[in-house]
Amino acid sequence: MKYKILAVATAFLLNGTSCSPDKVTSEKAAAPEWQPLFNGQDLDGWIPKIHHHHTGENYRNTFRVEDEAILVSYDGYDEGFDERYGHLFYKQPFSTFHLKWEYRFTEEWLEDAPSYTYRNSGVMFHSQSPESILKEQDWPISVEYQMLAEAEAGVERPTGNMCSPGTEVYFEGEMDPRHCINSTSATYPWDEWVKADLIVFEDSLVIHMVNGDTVLRYTKPQIGGEVAHGFDPAVKVDGELLTEGYIGLQSEGQGVMFRQIQIKDLSVAD
Repeated sequence: MKYKILAVATAFLLNGTSCSPDKVTSEKAAAPEWQPLFNGQDLDGWIPKIHHHHTGENYRNTFRVEDEAILVSYDGYDEGFDERYGHLFYKQPFSTFHLKWEYRFTEEWLEDAPSYTYRNSGVMFHSQSPESILKEQDWPISVEYQMLAEAEAGVERPTGNMCSPGTEVYFEGEMDPRHCINSTSATYPWDEWVKADLIVFEDSLVIHMVNGDTVLRYTKPQIGGEVAHGFDPAVKVDGELLTEGYIGLQSEGQGVMFRQIQIKDLSVAD
């Protein structure tokens, strides 16, 4: 039943359906509503966790609100980046959902951050809770919708990729050992607003979209692999399928803005 619903929901979300007016009315009546995760005014409902700092500490005002967007900024980092990989988590977990947001990068980048962080950020999902992330843990055990922008003129750099700190996924029917899997998206300028969609069906299917186009699909997100360090071993149970988790906005040395963050809870009874 779960997979039948999943297939119907995916077709409805991505391709539309051909059906009678009565059926359309029924589906519209039962359709979940978009709910804002960000109110455009403050960080109410969001919890920061930054490497080297305790959960809840918004070091040097890394995450703030400007122009009705969540801004990631490092203008208070007097001593440099110092591997302060950070995430701003929404207060509750989600399982089966459609998340959408818009993002653009800023000119700010800390040169002592790793080179790969240049015009690079992301949104984590199916993450462990912010309270379970240790002070000296760098990355949350989670899956990432990776956001990139053009770094060198004429060089392709797709966005909407998948990265996997402490996790693994199946791609094209097989377990894929890569930490990141590139999408089929176009390359976008750093200062252009991009529309992102993330559709997740528990541990079954994940779909990444960029500006309305499907650019990546994969399945069976689960705990495993490496990259994350400093975690509580009790949290990392390799092979455990991820059916739910927290959503987090990333900070890793590159300035970025997030706006219009909304979610539809697509959970259905089995």
